[in-house]
Amino acid sequence: MDARKLLFLSSTTPDPLLIQMLRTHGWDVKSATRPEDLAAIHARSRCLVGLVQLDEDSALDQIERLPRICPVEWLALVPKALIEDGEWGVLLANNFYDYHTLPADFSRLAIMLGHAYGRCRLLQHLHTNRGSLGRYGMVGHSAPMQELYNRLDRVIKVDAPVLIAGESGTGKELVARAIHAHSERRKGPFIAVNCGGLAENLIQSELFGHERGAFTGALQRKIGSIEAAAGGVVFLDEIGDLPQALQATLLRFLQEKTVTRVGATHPVSIDVRVVAATHVDLLTAVKAGRFREDLFYRLNVVRMEVPPLRQRGEDIELLAENFFHDLRAQRNAKVKGIGSGAFEAMRRHPWPGNVRELMNRMLQAMIMSNNRLITANDLDLDEPLEGSNVVPLAHARQDFEREVIQAVLENNRQNVSKTARDLGVSRVTLYRLFQKFAIERP
Repeated sequence: MDARKLLFLSSTTPDPLLIQMLRTHGWDVKSATRPEDLAAIHARSRCLVGLVQLDEDSALDQIERLPRICPVEWLALVPKALIEDGEWGVLLANNFYDYHTLPADFSRLAIMLGHAYGRCRLLQHLHTNRGSLGRYGMVGHSAPMQELYNRLDRVIKVDAPVLIAGESGTGKELVARAIHAHSERRKGPFIAVNCGGLAENLIQSELFGHERGAFTGALQRKIGSIEAAAGGVVFLDEIGDLPQALQATLLRFLQEKTVTRVGATHPVSIDVRVVAATHVDLLTAVKAGRFREDLFYRLNVVRMEVPPLRQRGEDIELLAENFFHDLRAQRNAKVKGIGSGAFEAMRRHPWPGNVRELMNRMLQAMIMSNNRLITANDLDLDEPLEGSNVVPLAHARQDFEREVIQAVLENNRQNVSKTARDLGVSRVTLYRLFQKFAIERP
């Protein structure tokens, strides 16, 4: 069996007997004496579990930073006297998976480390499975997302211009990057330009480039974004904000496949695929005279609609868990998961800011929450109404599972092994369910 990698932090020389014991039980020990050395060691070895030996001289502030310096499952070796210190007790409870009192009982310590490692492997497996519920680097398995994936299957096989429509925050650039990454142009560049984020007098130079001396301040030749994307994809975000004077120039490029830099006299042929995106209704803009009709039809050869989050109800929990995993380095060490009340509040929220809003609320909650499980209040969402006689199916299912686990655990007098056997799950899975349902571990 391959050795499992373990970070070991101790401010003094590690006990040789302890290190030998860990190696005997199959651990490849990576030692450090300073917390700041951990990140580099972890980057090289990709450990899942960490063990830190504490004493009275250990700095509390450095220990609190461990989960952020190195996001692994941390366990602590502590003298019994420290456990009885209230400040140290709070630190251990909030920042560590488990702790072991010194002197070390090697057999018991080995079991604790094995449980922590098994939990990490399980979480990795769950995250991999969550990722498999999406395609093209996107997360989601709802009907609207399946329709989006099906359209992408066809779009990546052609080289025509694409217009991506959708509300702000739905992930239009993610779709554009998927088109690039899975098409024959994937080896070429992907250049993104926000047409609504540039000053009007700079957009022409940004898109088409300029020659040296073309205007005051043009000290050297500049290659525009379209030319820089040659062989790949140029993504024109918020194309509806493009000034009308530039719309004619862009139309000429789409017709002739050439650009003329500002101050130049000869056009340059460019082989590039144009993918544009808009959060406004371009047909309405055409009728209002704000957008050229001929440019609209040049861009709208293939149309993609990115669904708003409110139409993807069954994806919300999946996305939240995905953000919780991906943003774990930013997470407050106290926060261990997402509560069922938070999920219910998410399902009730209309999400005007779409996926971007969900990510922002999750990140804020992960940083600021003082709770073990993120609540609706942590997300700044309304708590579910009391007295409502309508219970979401997912919430009812979770309540039932929690009651069954608690009943079997009580029937088995808190014996975890027997409870796991009776429920038909492994001990590691049962510990994960304890965390998910906020059940106190025996």
